[in-house]
Amino acid sequence: MKRRHNTLILAVLLVLAAIPACKTEYDRVLEGSDVDAKYKLAFQYFNAGKYTRAAQLFESLSLMTSGTDQHDTVMYYLGLSNYSNKDYYTAETNFDQYLTYFPQSSFSEMASFLRIDCLYRATLRYELDQTPTYKAITAMGEYLRDHPAGANSDICRHWMEELSERLDRKAFENARLYYKMEDYLASRVAFKNILKDNADNVFREEILYYSAMSSYKYAAMSVPEKQKERFLVFQDDYLNFVGEYPESSHRKELDGLYNKVKEKN
Repeated sequence: MKRRHNTLILAVLLVLAAIPACKTEYDRVLEGSDVDAKYKLAFQYFNAGKYTRAAQLFESLSLMTSGTDQHDTVMYYLGLSNYSNKDYYTAETNFDQYLTYFPQSSFSEMASFLRIDCLYRATLRYELDQTPTYKAITAMGEYLRDHPAGANSDICRHWMEELSERLDRKAFENARLYYKMEDYLASRVAFKNILKDNADNVFREEILYYSAMSSYKYAAMSVPEKQKERFLVFQDDYLNFVGEYPESSHRKELDGLYNKVKEKN
């Protein structure tokens, strides 16, 4: 029994002794301090599409190359490795940090665009929190300011238009919720506030239509002594609408309500 026990202990010790010898080249280089070897291997993994390992090597290099000519390239490829690995949250942080340290680098325009791509991917549908959308639009505006004829300026403009429409829709749908709840005074105020904040809202026609409908329904539901005054508000809203959209598909409905009010008064 004792002999068997000693044999088992010896076997375990031999296995433990062999572990360091089993380390791969990647493990040895990652844990080592040879900057050139680590730099070379990082690009080998990156070019082979092994982005997780490349990112780990570039991460290690980012501390070792600080203050050297290599640091610019290392930091850029750290972000690019995470981006290529579809870790967009980490990549956005990497590119943001890169642009802080190297705003004039030859990589800065692409780093700026790739950061925007990460931010764009993080935006949410209009029903949800739009904080990421505002952040992305701000970054796109900065890119277009700094690179108006940049290689990716057209796609940034397209994304800005798409995200701006998303914000417009959120504002419109939030106001229309009051209308659906039949709180017509609140809905008219909400619709008017949208145009006060952004007169170019892409849903402007619908906003003016619902403003007029809100004022009409609010007046119609009022006590008789308040109706005349409140129908005057509707008439103003009606005239504003038809002045801007005389050919609107809503024109017939609003014309009917307007004529009905005129007959009463």
